[in-house]
Amino acid sequence: MNKTDRDILELIQEDSRLTSKKLAAAVGVSEEEVKSRVRALEESGVIVRYTAIINAEELEESAVEALIEVKVTPQRGHGFDKIAREIAAHDEVKNLYLMSGGYDLAVIVRGNSLRAVSRFVSEKISTYDTVISTATHFILKKYKVEGADMTARESGDRLSVQA
Repeated sequence: MNKTDRDILELIQEDSRLTSKKLAAAVGVSEEEVKSRVRALEESGVIVRYTAIINAEELEESAVEALIEVKVTPQRGHGFDKIAREIAAHDEVKNLYLMSGGYDLAVIVRGNSLRAVSRFVSEKISTYDTVISTATHFILKKYKVEGADMTARESGDRLSVQA
């Protein structure tokens, strides 16, 4: 991957709605070359998906997200990959990461309520033989997601709680 590919990727990450024409002007190559490079990045699996970052607070949705720390016993011949694939297969799971430190997997889940997420953890994740323990942390507010400031529309004016 060369500098032009990296520049294109950086621009797409900032705004995936940029047209090939705008990308070409920004990186200094032809529009056809941009199209070809983006297609190659998609086909090679470097670009996996285009998506939008949604501020659920603006939608006033009642959905709940949580970060679940999961400790597991790695499986012989599979390490963490097999259990990670099994957990990732659930619709509630939005993101899943192998971590260093005090736990093995970080699982981001979304449910309709606190109870639904709690049930998912106790009835699904905790039931796997290789799962040693879980710790669930409910996400109360998002300040920054994928580099996007989620509080940009807030006024910043808060009432003082000091007397």
